Amino acid sequence: MKKLGFCLLVTVLVQASFARADENLLGYVKGAETLPKGSWELYQILTSRDNKGAGKYHALDSKTEVEYGATDSLSLSGSLQMLQVEMSGLSVDGYLPKDNNLSLRPSGVEAGLKYNFLSPAKDIIGLSSYLSFSYNWLDRHSGQNKDSYSMELLFIAQKYFLEGEVVWSSNLGFETTYARRGDLNDLPPGFDWPVEPEVEIGFTADTGVAYRFMPNWFIGAEALFESEYETEVGTERWTVFTGPSLHYGSEKWWATLTWIQQVSGGGEKFDAQDDNNLHLIEKTKYETRLKVGFNF
Repeated sequence: MKKLGFCLLVTVLVQASFARADENLLGYVKGAETLPKGSWELYQILTSRDNKGAGKYHALDSKTEVEYGATDSLSLSGSLQMLQVEMSGLSVDGYLPKDNNLSLRPSGVEAGLKYNFLSPAKDIIGLSSYLSFSYNWLDRHSGQNKDSYSMELLFIAQKYFLEGEVVWSSNLGFETTYARRGDLNDLPPGFDWPVEPEVEIGFTADTGVAYRFMPNWFIGAEALFESEYETEVGTERWTVFTGPSLHYGSEKWWATLTWIQQVSGGGEKFDAQDDNNLHLIEKTKYETRLKVGFNF
């Protein structure tokens, strides 16, 4: 009897897993599921970054991604990134040189692969890795020209509780970037704008949980830690963001809305920022993310 009950539970979880394979229940923390072999998914991700504690700052990141299930364990993806930056009354040596009103335009490309070692529906815990390579030609903070080549390696854990009503996910990540800023001719006197190549190394540790409170609907919460080290300055920054999320998923499409707030930060700061407990040079106080996925 126990064996039959276990088999039924596995069947329910497997069916639930395939119904929402790689469906993003949270805005930032990735899940361990991959797409079934031969299936496709189209994502549109919009992230608004606002408020640096001085002047006026708003940036919008757009990422349009296509993912393909090469096997039941391996998914391949490619994406186009776009960037919009509105900034005034804000100047930070070496980072934010001057006012900018950059309209939405292409800013980078990315290719990635995700491999599933253990399925969260079939094994005690789900484990996957995600590897991506990206090239960006615009600085996502200032909107100025900056060539950046990055590699990111992510380890993903995921587990279902209460027959899939509660889903926990965690990510550990490592990223290395080689970058060089473009030349600027109309800088304020004495403004530091280094154009020598730089190497950055970043670490991330994210976790989140989602709860299905009614059919097709999940509420969730996530916490994100990120740190970055640079050749010139050593520890450049670290931040902790937390926030809630709301997710809806149907058979053919899903959507996730997340709002996060920086609750603590350190590293480099600038004199004009209104909160010295946050890192506001490369990060903002708030981010809002909308993700929509279509299965076909």
